Amino acid sequence: MKHALQVIAALAATALVSGCASGPAGGGALPPLTPTSRFSLQVEPGLERIALAVHENGLSGNQQSALADMIDRFLIEGAPVLRVEAPSGNDPVAGEFAWRVRGALEARGAPGHRIQVVAYNAPDPRAPVLVSYETLRAAVPQCGTHWTSVTRTNANEPTANFGCAVTANLAAQIANPRDIVQPRGMTPGDAGRRTVVFDHYRKGEATAAPQEDLVANRRVSQAVD
Repeated sequence: MKHALQVIAALAATALVSGCASGPAGGGALPPLTPTSRFSLQVEPGLERIALAVHENGLSGNQQSALADMIDRFLIEGAPVLRVEAPSGNDPVAGEFAWRVRGALEARGAPGHRIQVVAYNAPDPRAPVLVSYETLRAAVPQCGTHWTSVTRTNANEPTANFGCAVTANLAAQIANPRDIVQPRGMTPGDAGRRTVVFDHYRKGEATAAPQEDLVANRRVSQAVD
Protein backbone atom coordinates (compact mmCIF):
# COMPACT_ATOMS: atom_id res chain seq x y z
CA MET A 1 0.00 0.00 0.00
CA LYS A 2 2.86 2.35 0.86
CA HIS A 3 4.51 1.59 -2.46
CA ALA A 4 1.27 2.36 -4.34
CA LEU A 5 0.94 5.74 -2.59
CA GLN A 6 4.52 6.63 -3.56
CA VAL A 7 3.81 5.79 -7.23
CA ILE A 8 0.64 7.92 -7.21
CA ALA A 9 2.50 10.84 -5.63
CA ALA A 10 5.27 10.61 -8.24
CA LEU A 11 2.78 10.55 -11.11
CA ALA A 12 0.96 13.57 -9.72
CA ALA A 13 4.20 15.53 -9.38
CA THR A 14 5.19 14.63 -12.94
CA ALA A 15 1.83 15.76 -14.29
CA LEU A 16 2.10 19.03 -12.35
CA VAL A 17 5.59 19.78 -13.72
CA SER A 18 4.62 18.92 -17.28
CA GLY A 19 1.53 21.09 -17.04
CA CYS A 20 3.61 24.07 -15.87
CA ALA A 21 6.21 23.53 -18.60
CA SER A 22 3.64 23.50 -21.37
CA GLY A 23 2.69 27.16 -20.74
CA PRO A 24 -0.35 28.82 -22.25
CA ALA A 25 -2.28 27.17 -25.03
CA GLY A 26 -1.17 27.94 -28.58
CA GLY A 27 2.56 27.24 -28.52
CA GLY A 28 3.75 28.47 -25.11
CA ALA A 29 3.85 32.21 -25.94
CA LEU A 30 2.44 34.62 -23.40
CA PRO A 31 -0.96 36.01 -24.36
CA PRO A 32 -1.16 39.72 -25.34
CA LEU A 33 -2.22 42.26 -22.76
CA THR A 34 -5.32 43.11 -24.80
CA PRO A 35 -7.00 41.29 -27.71
CA THR A 36 -6.13 44.13 -30.10
CA SER A 37 -2.41 44.17 -29.23
CA ARG A 38 -1.64 40.75 -30.71
CA PHE A 39 -0.97 42.42 -34.09
CA SER A 40 0.35 45.98 -34.44
CA LEU A 41 1.62 48.14 -37.30
CA GLN A 42 5.36 47.73 -37.89
CA VAL A 43 7.85 49.20 -40.36
CA GLU A 44 10.85 47.70 -42.14
CA PRO A 45 13.90 49.79 -43.13
CA GLY A 46 15.14 49.96 -46.71
CA LEU A 47 17.41 51.98 -48.97
CA GLU A 48 16.69 53.94 -52.15
CA ARG A 49 19.89 54.37 -54.16
CA ILE A 50 21.05 55.34 -57.65
CA ALA A 51 24.57 55.25 -59.10
CA LEU A 52 25.82 58.05 -61.35
CA ALA A 53 28.79 57.53 -63.64
CA VAL A 54 31.42 60.27 -63.28
CA HIS A 55 31.66 62.63 -66.27
CA GLU A 56 34.26 65.34 -66.61
CA ASN A 57 31.76 67.71 -68.24
CA GLY A 58 29.12 67.36 -65.52
CA LEU A 59 25.75 65.66 -65.28
CA SER A 60 24.16 64.15 -68.37
CA GLY A 61 20.50 64.60 -69.28
CA ASN A 62 19.59 61.11 -68.09
CA GLN A 63 21.35 61.71 -64.77
CA GLN A 64 19.47 64.97 -64.23
CA SER A 65 16.16 63.22 -64.92
CA ALA A 66 17.05 60.41 -62.49
CA LEU A 67 17.92 62.97 -59.79
CA ALA A 68 14.66 64.85 -60.37
CA ASP A 69 12.64 61.66 -59.90
CA MET A 70 14.60 60.77 -56.78
CA ILE A 71 14.09 64.21 -55.22
CA ASP A 72 10.33 63.92 -55.74
CA ARG A 73 10.28 60.56 -53.92
CA PHE A 74 12.60 61.89 -51.21
CA LEU A 75 10.37 64.87 -50.46
CA ILE A 76 7.17 62.80 -50.51
CA GLU A 77 8.52 60.15 -48.16
CA GLY A 78 10.02 62.72 -45.79
CA ALA A 79 13.36 60.99 -45.27
CA PRO A 80 15.66 62.91 -42.91
CA VAL A 81 18.88 62.82 -44.98
CA LEU A 82 19.79 62.64 -48.67
CA ARG A 83 23.32 61.25 -48.92
CA VAL A 84 25.81 61.83 -51.76
CA GLU A 85 28.67 59.32 -51.61
CA ALA A 86 31.86 60.02 -53.56
CA PRO A 87 34.43 57.28 -54.19
CA SER A 88 37.53 57.43 -52.01
CA GLY A 89 40.93 57.94 -53.62
CA ASN A 90 41.08 61.74 -53.90
CA ASP A 91 40.25 61.80 -57.59
CA PRO A 92 39.63 65.49 -58.41
CA VAL A 93 37.11 64.76 -61.17
CA ALA A 94 35.04 62.44 -58.97
CA GLY A 95 35.15 64.92 -56.09
CA GLU A 96 34.04 67.81 -58.31
CA PHE A 97 31.30 65.63 -59.80
CA ALA A 98 29.96 64.78 -56.32
CA TRP A 99 29.66 68.46 -55.44
CA ARG A 100 27.94 69.11 -58.74
CA VAL A 101 25.44 66.43 -57.83
CA ARG A 102 24.84 68.15 -54.51
CA GLY A 103 24.27 71.47 -56.27
CA ALA A 104 21.81 69.85 -58.68
CA LEU A 105 19.87 68.31 -55.78
CA GLU A 106 19.60 71.62 -53.97
CA ALA A 107 18.64 73.45 -57.18
CA ARG A 108 15.75 71.04 -57.70
CA GLY A 109 14.25 71.61 -54.26
CA ALA A 110 16.14 69.39 -51.82
CA PRO A 111 16.86 71.33 -48.58
CA GLY A 112 20.58 71.99 -48.24
CA HIS A 113 20.70 71.09 -44.54
CA ARG A 114 19.37 67.60 -45.36
CA ILE A 115 22.06 66.80 -47.96
CA GLN A 116 25.26 65.08 -46.85
CA VAL A 117 28.38 64.58 -48.96
CA VAL A 118 30.53 61.69 -47.70
CA ALA A 119 33.11 59.26 -49.10
CA TYR A 120 32.85 55.49 -49.44
CA ASN A 121 35.48 52.80 -49.99
CA ALA A 122 35.50 52.13 -53.73
CA PRO A 123 37.70 49.77 -55.76
CA ASP A 124 38.32 52.55 -58.28
CA PRO A 125 38.83 56.29 -57.61
CA ARG A 126 36.62 56.97 -60.65
CA ALA A 127 33.81 54.70 -59.41
CA PRO A 128 30.21 55.99 -59.65
CA VAL A 129 28.86 58.59 -57.26
CA LEU A 130 26.02 57.16 -55.16
CA VAL A 131 22.92 59.10 -54.12
CA SER A 132 20.72 57.45 -51.51
CA TYR A 133 18.27 57.91 -48.67
CA GLU A 134 16.75 55.55 -46.12
CA THR A 135 13.21 54.37 -46.71
CA LEU A 136 10.56 52.74 -44.57
CA ARG A 137 8.08 50.10 -45.68
CA ALA A 138 5.01 48.99 -43.80
CA ALA A 139 5.31 45.35 -42.75
CA VAL A 140 2.22 43.40 -43.82
CA PRO A 141 1.61 40.43 -41.49
CA GLN A 142 0.90 37.03 -43.00
CA CYS A 143 -2.50 35.97 -41.76
CA GLY A 144 -3.81 32.44 -41.67
CA THR A 145 -0.49 30.65 -41.14
CA HIS A 146 -1.61 29.27 -37.77
CA TRP A 147 -5.15 28.35 -36.82
CA THR A 148 -6.71 27.42 -33.52
CA SER A 149 -10.15 26.02 -32.85
CA VAL A 150 -12.70 28.83 -32.75
CA THR A 151 -14.99 26.61 -30.69
CA ARG A 152 -12.65 26.65 -27.67
CA THR A 153 -14.31 29.51 -25.79
CA ASN A 154 -13.97 28.23 -22.24
CA ALA A 155 -11.00 30.56 -21.55
CA ASN A 156 -12.74 33.54 -23.19
CA GLU A 157 -9.60 34.40 -25.21
CA PRO A 158 -9.39 35.68 -28.82
CA THR A 159 -8.32 33.41 -31.64
CA ALA A 160 -4.75 33.39 -32.93
CA ASN A 161 -5.64 35.48 -36.03
CA PHE A 162 -7.78 38.04 -34.25
CA GLY A 163 -6.84 41.50 -35.58
CA CYS A 164 -4.46 40.26 -38.27
CA ALA A 165 -6.64 41.14 -41.28
CA VAL A 166 -7.31 44.68 -40.01
CA THR A 167 -3.60 45.30 -39.43
CA ALA A 168 -2.68 43.88 -42.84
CA ASN A 169 -5.23 46.10 -44.60
CA LEU A 170 -3.97 49.22 -42.83
CA ALA A 171 -0.35 48.41 -43.67
CA ALA A 172 -1.24 47.94 -47.34
CA GLN A 173 -3.13 51.27 -47.55
CA ILE A 174 -0.88 53.67 -45.64
CA ALA A 175 0.69 56.07 -48.15
CA ASN A 176 3.62 57.15 -45.98
CA PRO A 177 4.89 54.45 -43.59
CA ARG A 178 6.68 57.13 -41.55
CA ASP A 179 3.25 58.02 -40.16
CA ILE A 180 3.42 54.70 -38.28
CA VAL A 181 6.58 55.80 -36.46
CA GLN A 182 5.50 59.32 -35.50
CA PRO A 183 2.65 61.71 -36.34
CA ARG A 184 3.12 64.56 -38.77
CA GLY A 185 3.67 68.09 -37.53
CA MET A 186 0.64 70.33 -37.35
CA THR A 187 0.38 73.43 -39.49
CA PRO A 188 -0.25 76.74 -37.67
CA GLY A 189 -3.84 77.73 -37.10
CA ASP A 190 -5.61 80.63 -38.78
CA ALA A 191 -5.27 83.33 -36.11
CA GLY A 192 -7.11 85.92 -38.19
CA ARG A 193 -10.22 83.81 -38.60
CA ARG A 194 -10.13 82.88 -34.92
CA THR A 195 -10.05 86.58 -33.96
CA VAL A 196 -13.11 87.29 -36.12
CA VAL A 197 -15.05 84.42 -34.55
CA PHE A 198 -14.20 85.53 -31.01
CA ASP A 199 -15.17 89.11 -31.84
CA HIS A 200 -18.60 87.99 -33.06
CA TYR A 201 -18.97 85.79 -29.97
CA ARG A 202 -18.25 88.66 -27.57
CA LYS A 203 -20.82 90.82 -29.36
CA GLY A 204 -23.43 88.10 -29.18
CA GLU A 205 -23.52 87.72 -32.95
CA ALA A 206 -23.56 84.53 -35.01
CA THR A 207 -20.06 83.11 -35.27
CA ALA A 208 -20.67 81.03 -38.42
CA ALA A 209 -20.03 82.43 -41.86
CA PRO A 210 -23.18 83.39 -43.82
CA GLN A 211 -24.44 80.65 -46.10
CA GLU A 212 -25.47 81.39 -49.68
CA ASP A 213 -28.90 80.33 -50.89
CA LEU A 214 -27.82 78.44 -53.97
CA VAL A 215 -31.36 77.68 -55.12
CA ALA A 216 -32.51 81.31 -54.87
CA ASN A 217 -29.41 82.59 -56.66
CA ARG A 218 -29.65 79.85 -59.31
CA ARG A 219 -26.06 78.81 -58.72
CA VAL A 220 -26.55 75.15 -59.31
CA SER A 221 -23.53 73.34 -60.77
CA GLN A 222 -23.86 72.33 -64.37
CA ALA A 223 -22.80 68.86 -65.43
CA VAL A 224 -20.14 68.62 -68.12
CA ASP A 225 -21.35 66.77 -71.20
